[in-house]
Amino acid sequence: MSKSLLIVESPAKARTLQKYLGSEFRVQASVGHIKDLPKHELGVDLNDDFKPHYVTIVGKAKVIQELRKAADNIHDIYLAPDPDREGEAIAWHIAEALKNQDHQFHRVLFYELTPKAIRVALAAPVSLNQPRYESQQARRILDRLVGYQISPLLWDKVKRGLSAGRVQSVALRLICEREREIRAFVSEEYWSLTAHLEAEQPPPFQAKLFKYKGKKVNLDNAQQTEEIIAALAGASFTVSQVEQKERQKKSLAPFITSTMQQEASRKLRFTARRTMSIAQRLYEGLEVGPEGPVGLITYMRTDSTRVGTEALNAVRSYISQNFGPDFLPAEPQVYKSRKSAQEAHEAIRPTDVARTPEQMSAFLSKEELALYELIWKRFVASQMNPAVLLVTTADITAAEALFRATGSIVKFPGFTMLYEESKNGRREEEEVKLPPLTKGENLKLLQLDPKQHFTQPPPRYTEASLIKELEKQGIGRPSTYATILSNIQNRLYVMKTKVGLRPTELGLTINDLLVENFPDILDVKFTARLEENLDQIAEGKIFWQEVLHNFYGPFAEELKAAKTQMREVKGMPTGLKCPLCQSELLIKWGRRGEFLGCAGFPDCKYTQNFERDEQGNIIPIPREETSPTETPEVEEQCPKCGKTLVLKHGRYGPFLACPGYPKCKYTRPVENSSQPQEGVPCPQEGCTGVLLPRRSKRGVFYGCSRYPECRFTLNHPPVNQPCPQCDFPLLVAKETKKQGKVLACPNKGCGYTVPRDDDSDS
Repeated sequence: MSKSLLIVESPAKARTLQKYLGSEFRVQASVGHIKDLPKHELGVDLNDDFKPHYVTIVGKAKVIQELRKAADNIHDIYLAPDPDREGEAIAWHIAEALKNQDHQFHRVLFYELTPKAIRVALAAPVSLNQPRYESQQARRILDRLVGYQISPLLWDKVKRGLSAGRVQSVALRLICEREREIRAFVSEEYWSLTAHLEAEQPPPFQAKLFKYKGKKVNLDNAQQTEEIIAALAGASFTVSQVEQKERQKKSLAPFITSTMQQEASRKLRFTARRTMSIAQRLYEGLEVGPEGPVGLITYMRTDSTRVGTEALNAVRSYISQNFGPDFLPAEPQVYKSRKSAQEAHEAIRPTDVARTPEQMSAFLSKEELALYELIWKRFVASQMNPAVLLVTTADITAAEALFRATGSIVKFPGFTMLYEESKNGRREEEEVKLPPLTKGENLKLLQLDPKQHFTQPPPRYTEASLIKELEKQGIGRPSTYATILSNIQNRLYVMKTKVGLRPTELGLTINDLLVENFPDILDVKFTARLEENLDQIAEGKIFWQEVLHNFYGPFAEELKAAKTQMREVKGMPTGLKCPLCQSELLIKWGRRGEFLGCAGFPDCKYTQNFERDEQGNIIPIPREETSPTETPEVEEQCPKCGKTLVLKHGRYGPFLACPGYPKCKYTRPVENSSQPQEGVPCPQEGCTGVLLPRRSKRGVFYGCSRYPECRFTLNHPPVNQPCPQCDFPLLVAKETKKQGKVLACPNKGCGYTVPRDDDSDS
């Protein structure tokens, strides 16, 4: 049998497959997409049924040449990029690039990279799926039409460099509307009254005031509360009713993409992008001792909760052997997927449940192990019996008041022996024990505890809760959530704070302009219907051109009107006065974010940083107006000349500098032991520093925070992503005339590069 060619999109995936397939197949990687719409023009013919003009991505001509060389004299070519719409587009473009030769193309769908799954997929290849490819193409064209035609308007009306995205703008709208709810919220006072009681048997317990004079009670102020306390003076507290019920707490479905991102955000504090990057490595294969590269989880972009029969049998056997028959349901648990789910996919699960996290700990990095353990436990728990809780409710009367105490104890732990879902990083429920209580029993009052409370505004979205809301509203798909969140933060429309995602003033301004001028595109239901249309294209139910025609007609009218009607916003009024000239201070936007600037610019060049309180009020940050002689000294000597270092402030924040400048040019960043410095970890072996921006005569470079102990530097911004070719710990973001924007490996002799795509939503 002659050797066949198998083409995948990832070098890591290629290594795993080559190990399993040996000399029977030659495995090559396309390193992602090889063709796309051009960078510097629309690339869509509006007069010819939205025909796209694809070009070879900068740097991929060599990849195509290598694929053609590998395909020479080979009849059967197996195309195995990821089993989703993006993967289908990659496969389609590879087939087009090789079509002039005498080849037979086969589409292979790997949902997991195990020896058996690989062989089964290769034995049953399918044809290239045109509807699925056209669905991806329609999404790409929609995103291009919106991004490339609205963004120039924003450059003209606000500032250059801004961009709008079809789906990201709707996500931004959700965040902005929540922020305005918070700012408009008026907190109201209310009170609670808790009785601390003791029964004949321990433990002491608490009961909350539930009714007064037969009606449910709402305590609005201290006076009402004090009146009830006075009425209860000397009253007997008696148990009037005790009710016990068993309640089942059922296990949760195994992960789909969105729930994995949400739980990794809550439990591991991972961003959605970081979660997907780690999951990609677990799927494509990691070195597992003598086994070599092994795919540890199934495909991680899925909205299906389905689990294959073989995996179900394996996990049920594992539960029976390791937890006992009481934890195993009589029948496998089946979970319902949402209506639009692609049921050909499975849920995210370990490829082999026998590979426990404990066994994998010797081979995985800390973050890989953390995510693998989360996936493994969630999957095993999903096939375990429910937990059984014994819930006790006791009503206690005192004069005309009714207090209620509720407690629960775990009667049978079920799946919670292994896994419990987090809610904002905490366990979902805590056990509350009540003592044995009987009807008519008199209780001892230890104290009445009145407490003042205030209603709270709705919480800001976190990455986890925003993904949940996007999924609930039908916006975006598994492959897009991480990119949506990254885009709105990278473009400084949204900032991540300790209490959630907060829109910047720039984000609020962009949102307002888009909602005013493009109400359909920013409408949540409209965007959800468009997602459904893309699903229907993938299913072959409607033509992709029909969807684009229906979209572009109204959009073109809105675009035409916006060119003349969109208001110009070069700064946001604040009502604050410039301390130098008494003109109004405006919120303006620069390369490093938003700041206060004088409306009298360029005559007055006063600027000032600011922050906001919970209600969104502007709080100017006092400027440090110190002369060179007033620069504060610190208790540290310059390691070069021995002078006492002084604290200065630059474009990257505070730093320590030698006062002997320019004769001595020593500087270093301020290290704060209580606030770890943010940055990409230094790749030097044994170094605990991070790479931070520095400035020299030649411009910005990136150096280790532990300088001069560590002298590692880079000329380009580091990206916390390992090289898939040589495993160097990081990549760098570069832009050249020949290759355009790329991620590149800085390790000498490696040469790995991959294009960066900054204009797409998906």
